[in-house]
Order: sequence, then structure tokens, then C-alpha cells
Amino acid sequence: MGSLTLTNIRKSFGQVDVLKGIDLAVEDGEFVIFVGPSGCGKSTLLRVIAGLEDATSGSVKIDGKEVSNVPPAKRGIAMVFQSYALYPHLSVRDNMGLGLKQAGAPATDIAKRVEAASTMLSLEDYLGRRPAELSGGQRQRVAIGRAIVREPKLFLFDEPLSNLDAALRVNTRIEIARLHRKLKSTMIYVTHDQVEAMTLANRIVVLNKGVVEQVGSPMELYNRPANLFVAGFIGSPQMNFIDAGKLGESGAKTIGIRPEHISVSAEAGPWKGSVTHAEHLGADTILYVETEKLGLVTVRLFGEHRFHDDDVVFLTPDTAKTYRFDQGGRVIGS
Repeated sequence: MGSLTLTNIRKSFGQVDVLKGIDLAVEDGEFVIFVGPSGCGKSTLLRVIAGLEDATSGSVKIDGKEVSNVPPAKRGIAMVFQSYALYPHLSVRDNMGLGLKQAGAPATDIAKRVEAASTMLSLEDYLGRRPAELSGGQRQRVAIGRAIVREPKLFLFDEPLSNLDAALRVNTRIEIARLHRKLKSTMIYVTHDQVEAMTLANRIVVLNKGVVEQVGSPMELYNRPANLFVAGFIGSPQMNFIDAGKLGESGAKTIGIRPEHISVSAEAGPWKGSVTHAEHLGADTILYVETEKLGLVTVRLFGEHRFHDDDVVFLTPDTAKTYRFDQGGRVIGS
């Protein structure tokens, strides 16, 4: 079991309110990801769950038991840090088994769990090495293995891939997804990378300035954002936001449309403009078009397209896939 219930979690550092009343229920076996811009409170919230920070007020329950006054080591959680936090003088085997050894587990039990975790993470050939002899991706796998051997109720990941290069991030992301399917454990994961969130999570919690903006599955957030913040944060390139008055729209303050929902022609279309920059990525072509009336509009085309800087183009939005937002930034009619 590994359910989590947060009720009205608040955290202040002096006069600064970092968390402003967080309510969240995580079911046993879910993979939930906290996302949001730097300073939104996501890592602080994870540390409150872990017991590394005390909440100013509110309740943290794991499997229905209040743990707000329970020390981290007794909460049944294991945390994987951005920095790996490995002991440089210990071997991979000893790093993975240290927590169990300190808890007084029998040596045979430690060896069995370390062997099982190393097999799961393809670390069998590295158990005798020290961290300095490993790549960044291997060190991160050791840190994950150290968490696995504890057989926790909750796995907590604090931006675990941010120190890896792009290729290693993809590989390690796949490994974490595979681990979740195999272990069926509850995992809570903090990241600023929306690709990680969209590809790993069962549900995403979008945080902004210490409050929850929206909770939902990746595609719920993508297709049905609750407000301007979520609409702009989820999706890459970012959704275009246009003053509704410039489009003659009434009853809305802002119109939103994703770059992939705009088509481009060299001949005709309702929005005329010129390409200020073209990014040719192979699988995608990203155009930044300065339009005559609407300002800068971003367009995403699938595949390679032969548009270049200063080309005059005409844009046509898919009107069935536009979003309307009110004065307060809330979505209208969703």
C-alpha cells in the first residue's frame, strides 16, 4: 500500500508563503508528477511529504495514518535526489545496502535485496565499483536501486534526471516507467520538464505560486486546460495567446490556439505575416510568424517544410481547436 492524502498543507519561510493550502489524494500504485516553474513550491511540497520539512499547518497521511510528526526514516518512503547522494568511498553494493544495514537488517536479506535490485536495473556487473567509476546514468540507477531495496510505500523523486544529458534522460526515463510497471509502487516525482511529466505520469499536478492550478491526466491537461496558466505551461511550443478583440471575438478576453493547430500557405489565409525565424528540426518545422494584426504567432508543422526567414505566409487556425479565456484567465465553455 502507498496511498497519500494531503489536506490544507501550508508552508511559510518567515513572511514568505511557499505553499498556500494544498489538497491532494494519491491512490496506491499511482505515478503522480508535480510540475511548475521554478519557485512554485513543488520541491518544498515533496520535502514536506518526506518529512525533511515541517509543514506550517495541514495534514500528511500515508495509508490513512497521520505522519506529520513521524520522522522521515519511519514514514515508509524512499527518496531519490537530483544529486544522487552516493557515498564515494563505498562500492555500488554497499551504497545500495547501506540503509538496510543501518536499520539492522540481516546480511543475507540485504544481499538478496541488493541482488534483485541490481538485476532489475542492469547493475550486476558494477556492484564492486565505486561511484567515481560510473557514468552519470549508472550513478542515478544506483540511487534508484538504493530506494528499491528499502521496499518503501512511497517513492519520491526530486528532479532525478536533471543532471543527465539528453540521451541519458530519455533512457533513464524509460527505465523509471518500466520500474513503475514492474513494482506497481506509488511514485511521486518532481520535475520542471513537461516531457517527463507527459510521458511518465498517470496524473499531473500543476503548481503555480504555491497553489494547485489543475490536476489531471497528461492528455486532460493538454486538451482541457482549466486556465491560461495551465494552457501555457503544458505543450511545447507554448500555446499562442491572442487578444480576443483583435479577432473580433466577444465574450472572451483571450483566444488560445496551439502551434500545431495552425496551417500555413504561401498563397491565401486569414492571417498574413512574414517568417521571422524558422527552426528545421527534421521531424518538425517551427515557424515564428510576425502577423500584420495579431503580433507574433508560433506554428508547428510536422515534417520538413521549405519555409525560410522573411517568407510571406498566410496562416489558418483550426477554429474547432481554439480556447477562449475570460478576464480572470479561466477557460470558457469547457
